[in-house]
Amino acid sequence: MRLTCPICGDRDRREFYYQGDAVALDRPDGGAGAETWDGYVHLRDNPAGRTRDLWQHEAGCGAWIVVLRDTVSHEVFGVELAMSVGEAGA
Repeated sequence: MRLTCPICGDRDRREFYYQGDAVALDRPDGGAGAETWDGYVHLRDNPAGRTRDLWQHEAGCGAWIVVLRDTVSHEVFGVELAMSVGEAGA
């Protein structure tokens, strides 16, 4: 799979670090029980199909990017700087 870094251009996926779902997780409050914290730390959805993921160009410019992709076909539909995504919602 190849990803297009908005700063560096087209690169191999191995230059990037996959962080996970680009949607923020709801962090439990400090008084939550062990089972709640276990789920927050260890359990994630593993969807088949379109996802919106957060990646870092670790072996390149270091930018954080949001990647729209299909986990079944590995098709990439779009890439944008994570900072741009946050600014768009402001």
